[in-house]
Amino acid sequence: MIDAYEDPGTPDVRGGWRYLWWLVRCQPGRSVAGALLGSTWMVLLAATPYLMAKAIDEGLEPGDWPALAGWSFALFAVGSFNAWLSIMRHRTMTRVRMDANFRTVKVVVGQAVRLGAALSRRTGAGEVVTIGVGDVGTIAGALTVVGPGVGACVAYLTVAAVLISVSPVLATVVLLGIPAIVLLVGPFLSRLQGAETEYRNRQGVLTARIGDLAGGLRVLNGLGGKGLVADAFHRDSQHLRAQGYRVGAVTSWVQSLGVGLPTLFLAVVTWLAARLAAQGDITVGELVAVYGYVAVLVGPVAFWVECGYQLSRGVVSARRVVRFLRLEPLEDQGTRDAPAEPSVLHDPESGVSIRPGRLTALVSAQPADTATVLDRLARYTPSQATWAGVPMDDIRLPQIREHILLADHEADLFAGTLRDVIGGADSDLRGAGLYQHAAPPRGATSPHAAAAAIHAAVADDIVQGLPDGLDAQMDAQARNLSGGQRQRIRLVRALLANPEVLLATEPTSALDAHTEALVAERLREAREGRTTALTTTSPLVLDRADTVLYLVDGKLAATGTHQHLLATEPGYRALVARDVEVMK
Repeated sequence: MIDAYEDPGTPDVRGGWRYLWWLVRCQPGRSVAGALLGSTWMVLLAATPYLMAKAIDEGLEPGDWPALAGWSFALFAVGSFNAWLSIMRHRTMTRVRMDANFRTVKVVVGQAVRLGAALSRRTGAGEVVTIGVGDVGTIAGALTVVGPGVGACVAYLTVAAVLISVSPVLATVVLLGIPAIVLLVGPFLSRLQGAETEYRNRQGVLTARIGDLAGGLRVLNGLGGKGLVADAFHRDSQHLRAQGYRVGAVTSWVQSLGVGLPTLFLAVVTWLAARLAAQGDITVGELVAVYGYVAVLVGPVAFWVECGYQLSRGVVSARRVVRFLRLEPLEDQGTRDAPAEPSVLHDPESGVSIRPGRLTALVSAQPADTATVLDRLARYTPSQATWAGVPMDDIRLPQIREHILLADHEADLFAGTLRDVIGGADSDLRGAGLYQHAAPPRGATSPHAAAAAIHAAVADDIVQGLPDGLDAQMDAQARNLSGGQRQRIRLVRALLANPEVLLATEPTSALDAHTEALVAERLREAREGRTTALTTTSPLVLDRADTVLYLVDGKLAATGTHQHLLATEPGYRALVARDVEVMK
């Protein structure tokens, strides 16, 4: 089985079927062993009626008790050996499925890491969650065809060959009847694949909505929008349930036909064999053997139908994985170095220019417009943005990431200690009383870097209020903190990184007026002499910015100080004046 640190290999992303075949090729020895064990196990199931027929014809009927005992012992020995084979087959196929499961998890996680910041811009969180929760297991289950599926084919051909020696008529019925059963089930498998695809797509949408609800429930409740979103979620969940019923209806037909048709076929063949025995064309032992052979064939046919069912679902899930694996991160064709000195960032599409060493605020009635500008300036989306007059696309991406940090106000916060969440904290904070029993962490930049970042983000009270300070455990997305506290923790992390250029989207949107004013003042002091640009409509922050850029419909409409724009731009004044009284 694949090791936790082993390279999973390069997946075949040319299609769902090719991806499933790649999973088989990644473990050839185990796949061949599963096929051999499955084939031998099923063929030996057919040996049971053969040995029973011999025991009847050569022992029981003529009264030869030694022969009867010998064939009975052979029947016991074969049955015992086949039981052991069944155990080994099951173990081997479990390993095949688990390898496929872990390998798919590794390539999906690796792709998520490779996409990096482009992940959220290329696909939704619901899609990734659905792949991890449902599709991975479905893909692994589809590999059952490697063992019992191959074994079913071998057993079918073996029994058909044996039946030819008993009765060509019965052999012909079996050879034509079993494929007919499979063909009857085929259309249902096609319908199942379509219904399953629609179900998975709806499941991804609903999962994404669940994530949005979990992350913004407090805000929705405060705005009075919880009921509206709950109604939308209810409608989506009802649609998903209806689609699930459709999938279940097709699945029930597939599974019922997989059991019912072989049983009906067994009755027909048994009736034909009984007539042949009554006419003297076959012996009583051969009649028993034919019944046993056909009864054994019920297993392979059921496996075929089950494998078809699993493959139909597996290829749907594999296509989703392939679609995710085909996503590409931001292309890096840059060959030039970043500017050696602080330089102007310019976005021609909006007309925005960020001057070095200044605190610049971007204001728009549409927050998405200003956020998009920062995305372009940080090269998270293709654009004509320049840095020191050099197109961003011409600069090596690692150097851009080294010098420019885009701090999203909804950036992920992983579970762990608060120290890990903010990216390290210096041991000298013990003297400040912010935490105790702490070893010097890795990644601390200077003796007072973490203390300064925490102070600048007005997060001292957060650290002091936690029982273990920076050693306190944070839930995923720091859900054990309030929205404003999470926002300040994100700001601490950004300030601790100490980038040459800090671009922040709505860094104070969840803070109360008093805390927001402190953050604005301390942020200006902490970033003195370094380039900082942020998006906001808060006059408490705007009043402390060196330059305010007012955008209308994504284009720069006016530039100046906050007070100047209040006096000269009616649109700007109407947008931000709701908080003017707080400033006075």
